[in-house]
Amino acid sequence: MEKLLVIIGCTAAGKSELAEALAARWQDTDGRPATIMAVDSMQVYRGMDIGTAKPSRTAQAAIPHTMIDVADPWESFSAARFAAMAEPIMQQHRTENRPLILVAGTVLYLRAVLEGMFEGPAANMEIRQALAAEAEKSGSAELHRQLAQVDPVAAQRIHPNDLRRIIRALEVFQMTGVGISTLQTQWQAGRPQLSYRMIGVAREKSDLNRRINQRAGLMLEQGLLQEVRTLLEHPQGLSMQAREAVGYKQMIDYLTGALPLDEALERVKIQTRHLAKLQRTWLKRFDGVKWLEVLPQQPTAELAGRVLEILREPESLCK
Repeated sequence: MEKLLVIIGCTAAGKSELAEALAARWQDTDGRPATIMAVDSMQVYRGMDIGTAKPSRTAQAAIPHTMIDVADPWESFSAARFAAMAEPIMQQHRTENRPLILVAGTVLYLRAVLEGMFEGPAANMEIRQALAAEAEKSGSAELHRQLAQVDPVAAQRIHPNDLRRIIRALEVFQMTGVGISTLQTQWQAGRPQLSYRMIGVAREKSDLNRRINQRAGLMLEQGLLQEVRTLLEHPQGLSMQAREAVGYKQMIDYLTGALPLDEALERVKIQTRHLAKLQRTWLKRFDGVKWLEVLPQQPTAELAGRVLEILREPESLCK
């Protein structure tokens, strides 16, 4: 049985719940549950718990979790840094023949872990601020058009609305004169391939939207507003990356008086649904995925049992 499993799916599809149910039943020879690695660009940040749908403290106490709370929210974080931190953890599990479940919240980070990614030069804040100011004036589509001229491969991979990645790609080109897509290929060429199974959690669009809306409201009830207020009150504040996270950006807009609370919450729902739409497009690029259609009331334990059956099958290894 392959000991590395990747679970993909849109936000709010139930990936974490499935991973927790599966990990409890998928044990190593010493009876230890599988470890869950959260492959998520925001769950890496300490203090950003509610808005990132981070596994609860109870879940983390019951099941080993990793790559959660590994950075402070005022730090800049990257997919390459994530991959570098994740690699020794994955190597240890391979060496010990222990099961590991990757729960993919951020597609870019997952690709960095599975395929490798060039970290590139350190951030140049002068270039970033200039590009951000240009985007504020002309829109992200204009920067995406510029990127298409200097690095068409990167432009094809990056959505026109993904301003953070557009700015980073243009920043790298301005600093090096080489497209980030070329630099990434240089690293990938020497990286050993991994063997893994990939499971996709799919839901009907109406069901997913219902879950997204429900989760947004629950986050507010659980104290998202106070969480954001506490983060903002810290002397070192929040990084630009953390500020742009869905849920946090809208609550910051409310706290600064830019939006009323009801509109801020509605925008959380809208932006999360938009993110899910983008994810559906990005996830289609993965090959060898065993997609599981989940019914609205289907028990997670039942789904975990199905995944265990798939893991026992001799075929469908991804490379």
